[in-house]
Amino acid sequence: MLTMPNPAATAITAEEILARVLYRDGMVLVINKPAGMPVHAGFGGGPNLEESFVHLTFGLPKPPSLAHRLDRDTSGCLVLGRHTKALREVGEMFANGDVRKTYWAVVDGIPKNTEGRIKLAMSKVGDGPGWKMKADPKGQPAITDYKVRGVCETPRGPRAWLELHPHTGRTHQIRVHVAELGCPVVGDKVYGRMPPAEPLMLHARAITIPLHKKRDPIRVRAPIPNHMRDDLAACGFIEKDDGKKSG
Repeated sequence: MLTMPNPAATAITAEEILARVLYRDGMVLVINKPAGMPVHAGFGGGPNLEESFVHLTFGLPKPPSLAHRLDRDTSGCLVLGRHTKALREVGEMFANGDVRKTYWAVVDGIPKNTEGRIKLAMSKVGDGPGWKMKADPKGQPAITDYKVRGVCETPRGPRAWLELHPHTGRTHQIRVHVAELGCPVVGDKVYGRMPPAEPLMLHARAITIPLHKKRDPIRVRAPIPNHMRDDLAACGFIEKDDGKKSG
């Protein structure tokens, strides 16, 4: 049985957060968020990723701020704005759908179609601890494209490696969408089919941001987290040069 490290139990150090910087320029940082660490303080309190941003000033007077969010147990590319102007511009890009986000997931089961588009509106249920999202025709529109990149058989049944591109940024969007597809993300404590014995296998693999009008878009890729390596390899992923910048 795989066990999930609990980085949220202790604050992340300056050395650790600096080692997670994937990209830096005058406007943004892209960092490799660890699984299990909330990006900001939640209902339960405790350490969070934002606390470590004081170590990421790189000469500016103030720490960077979150340009978007990732779930606590999701790993991978997280964008920070280094100042107010950058946050405003990048925020508009996210809101307008100009940022291309690529997620990798290992899911329980195999989708009937090898690729497709999930169009399923969502709404929130509950306000305190234990809240969740649900499919709701009257909720906020949400669209996710998916493609099956590989499949494998495991002692717990068939699994698939999915590449996903969300066109909207709803909370828990990918997790709800693949669960409605009949293939929840492995390790999903909220939308999965059984109590998970493994960590959540959802990774923000890459991000493309058209940040500068007269330059090529910024393309950044996050390395695969350790807890997903075995399943992805079983599904056919061959890890070669897993560098920081995506070509």
